[in-house]
Amino acid sequence: MCRWIWYLLLPLLPLTAPAQAQEENRVVFLLGTFQNVSFSHNETVQAVVSRIPPEVAFITLQFHTQHRNATLSYSRMPSLGFSLTAVDSGLLSPLVPSQTTLSLFLLSPDGGAVAGTGVILPYTSDDPVPGACNLEFNLDIDPNIYLHYNLYETTIRFAPANIGYARGATPPACDVSTGGDTRWRLRYDVYQSFLPENDLSERSLFSSIQAVADVRGVAKNAKLVLTLSSDDTTVAVFSSIPGQGVIYSVVVRDPVANTSASYVPVHTYACSFTSTLDGCATLGKISTKVFFTIAGLAGLFVCFFGHRFFKCELFCMGFSFAGFFFFVLITRTTALDYNIRLSLTAVIGVLGGVVLVMSWWRFGSVMACVVVVGLMLGFLLASTVFFTPLGDLDVFRTSDAVFWVTFCCIVVVVPLFFVRWPREGNITTCGIVGAYAVVLAVNAYVYTSLSYITLNILKRFLNNNFSAAFTDVPFQTIDFVMITVWVVLGVSGVVLQLHRERSRPFFPPSPYLMWRQERERRKTNVLDPSHHVPSLPGRLMARVQQLTRRREPAGEHTPLLL
Repeated sequence: MCRWIWYLLLPLLPLTAPAQAQEENRVVFLLGTFQNVSFSHNETVQAVVSRIPPEVAFITLQFHTQHRNATLSYSRMPSLGFSLTAVDSGLLSPLVPSQTTLSLFLLSPDGGAVAGTGVILPYTSDDPVPGACNLEFNLDIDPNIYLHYNLYETTIRFAPANIGYARGATPPACDVSTGGDTRWRLRYDVYQSFLPENDLSERSLFSSIQAVADVRGVAKNAKLVLTLSSDDTTVAVFSSIPGQGVIYSVVVRDPVANTSASYVPVHTYACSFTSTLDGCATLGKISTKVFFTIAGLAGLFVCFFGHRFFKCELFCMGFSFAGFFFFVLITRTTALDYNIRLSLTAVIGVLGGVVLVMSWWRFGSVMACVVVVGLMLGFLLASTVFFTPLGDLDVFRTSDAVFWVTFCCIVVVVPLFFVRWPREGNITTCGIVGAYAVVLAVNAYVYTSLSYITLNILKRFLNNNFSAAFTDVPFQTIDFVMITVWVVLGVSGVVLQLHRERSRPFFPPSPYLMWRQERERRKTNVLDPSHHVPSLPGRLMARVQQLTRRREPAGEHTPLLL
């Protein structure tokens, strides 16, 4: 009952407590209310909270900045085991009987001004204690989430929690037994929430952090990704999305006491704000933009005119097919610079396009070329299937064999339909794949999650550990706009080409075969005037002789008639 009275009185505290203020290196916090704090180098800010109700057994102070480190400390002089330096940092303080005030300290460790937002959250003796069974990190009780990211994946780790205990009581033992009255009954819910796309502002981050700082906010504004038991390793892996802000939260729940507590949320953009090369503000390379702009224009042409200009379509499909697999191969086996890899990919793509066109020009096998085109559509379709929530099923995340066998089956099945309906299949591929190339071109300038349809497959092939990662991506306004663009372009291209080609031959004939037929016809048809035309070598020799022969003088050379 006391706990519920406390929660009812909590919103009334701002009416009776002094106004929040930052003056003379001292900041007064109200329980559950965010406070913006800024401080400069060599400045120590004292965070003070008072009027702590007796029902509160422990409190957590969390402080968040966008990209600058801040130090939280139990004392004015930070020391190992009693302070933490991070972008998203927090400290947990158990309270002693009759304690009504608490002071913690904020510092700038990197020699620059720091601005962030912080909050102090109260918890009762029935609530689980986040990080109280820590054996891995420096703090004795560590409510923080530790994040590490690379190009492929983002990994979060946190310390196990303990069941709650009253003020002044001895904390329950962590690993003495695994009974129902120990911390082994606790469950951990891992949440993920996305910031607005293409928004790197500090204001957007702070408002999103405030929305998921406590248990109620997390349950309301974040997506539950997985639940871990106390027997599981407290680690979760996600797909990295450079340039996209993501907040990860963990809530520990006590199913017996029906209580819960929140760890300190952590955020990442999977890029650096301080790097001048490949920083968050300059993620798109000029070479990448040029490459995908040309690809987008080619895709738009193929979408509406691919079947009509069959040689151009074959070149584009051969370019994509050869270029993609070469890029995967060279990335997996070498450590060349990105621009070098992109240039080599373009060269191999051109060769692949030329080979596919020349194979059709020389041998005239339409079905062989259409099968290659069908594999492109099958790859995109299989990638789209695993882009949906089906891709996060445990059977595909835990077994690479199951994933790749299923993926390859989808890729191979699609060309089988092209054997029965080759023209319709080819036109469908032109519309869908060509429209997706336009989407990728837009992604080179404005982030859209649709690029991860194929990028997730590329990551999984290149990184052996990526299979364990959750591949959720944000779906916001720009993504729905791009889905609409993809669908409209694809349907329009397919319908237009089917209507235009309905009275034409299924596929254009091979130029080489037509030339051979024409040559045979000239040899056998003596009535054809072209039959009497000298061969090309003969015409060239006659022209050379005409240029080198001495010209006869002008005048009459015939004898006069008598």
